[in-house]
Amino acid sequence: MKVLIVGSGGREHAIAAGVAKSSKVDKIFCAPGNAGISEYAECVQIGAMEFDKLVSFAKKEKIDLVVVGMDDPLVGGLVDLLEAEGIRTFGPRKNAAILEGSKAFSKNLMKKYNIPTAAYETFTDSEKATAYLEGAKFPIVLKADGLALGKGVLICNTLEEAKDGVKSLMLDKKFGSAGNEIVIEEFMTGREVSVLSFVDGKTIKTMTSAQDHKRAGDGDTGLNTGGMGTFSPSPFYTKEVEDFCNKYIYQATVDAMAAEGREFKGVIFFGLMLTEEGPKVLEYNARFGDPEAQVVLPRMKSDLVEVMEACIDGTLDKVDLQFEDNAAVCVVLASEGYPVSYEKGFKIDGLEKFRDQEGYYCFHAGTAFKDGEIVTNGGRVLGITAKGKDLKEARAKAYAATDWIQFDNKYMRHDIGKAIDEA
Repeated sequence: MKVLIVGSGGREHAIAAGVAKSSKVDKIFCAPGNAGISEYAECVQIGAMEFDKLVSFAKKEKIDLVVVGMDDPLVGGLVDLLEAEGIRTFGPRKNAAILEGSKAFSKNLMKKYNIPTAAYETFTDSEKATAYLEGAKFPIVLKADGLALGKGVLICNTLEEAKDGVKSLMLDKKFGSAGNEIVIEEFMTGREVSVLSFVDGKTIKTMTSAQDHKRAGDGDTGLNTGGMGTFSPSPFYTKEVEDFCNKYIYQATVDAMAAEGREFKGVIFFGLMLTEEGPKVLEYNARFGDPEAQVVLPRMKSDLVEVMEACIDGTLDKVDLQFEDNAAVCVVLASEGYPVSYEKGFKIDGLEKFRDQEGYYCFHAGTAFKDGEIVTNGGRVLGITAKGKDLKEARAKAYAATDWIQFDNKYMRHDIGKAIDEA
């Protein structure tokens, strides 16, 4: 079968590697892809938001399965357009992708269906939001309602910070229209855990757990990024936590979406906070996480394409979803200055060292070809991932492998997975 993957980052590279392992697949395309993805797929120069071109390409090439990796095309309704042309597509339709596309929608859904989450209020008026803050307890969290590349969340420790945050999101439009409405919610404390899941509209099957590191600097300092590294599984995601989430969060979310007439098929990413009162939902995403996919998918034993098809066909209950009994750690190599400003176009050396190394992966996030060489082409450049028998071994291997790669302005955090030592 022919598969088209939509996207260009490390997540899509991890998806491509997973799809390539399936015995069902003969040919993979990726739009627009990147230098690393080209190892598995024929990259076509069509942007993820060029819907008409994507539909035309899928029809012309007689694509059997489209996998939409990114949030923007999902929220924009690409799945609906492809399905209208009879093209099988993995990912939620527009009316279900709102689970990620609108923070206000997802918070209201959780309130309506008693799914545990932080207390909150929503605002479309900056003056009312500011007035609300006058009586609020700090620290407090401000979230842009719409998509903001994983960066539209502000943790404010003082009233002054929070007022500046409202101005930044709602008046200065730091994240454009994503800040037309904001959510102000209580600040929760505890361990964060990410759990990705496959969903077929009624059945949900969770993948192995993971934990992301969002801040740019060591010790969780600096600005929020799209993710500087991750590890899987999380030692804090115990059987007790899993049982609670199965009962009160996972199936409840799938059922709530169905009850709202928004049948969800694809991946639901649950961002959880393990609070003293129990697990609560921080956020939902409507696709594989990035860089969570880079540690979860390499550990997946089941055929990725078969599972995706089961989600489309509503037969996920018949799938025995299995993961390896090991661990993986991903360290992101970024461009110095990310996520604010950075230079591109630097030659990357050492990529060939990953070719014959079992259990090591170099997922490309922001790379391109230039004059026959692979060069940096983004803030997050590569995701260096390694598997090990346990988290400590995987972490040691991943950091050792970061030394194999060299490029100018290379930057990384040195404490990815440090929480492992505290477990």
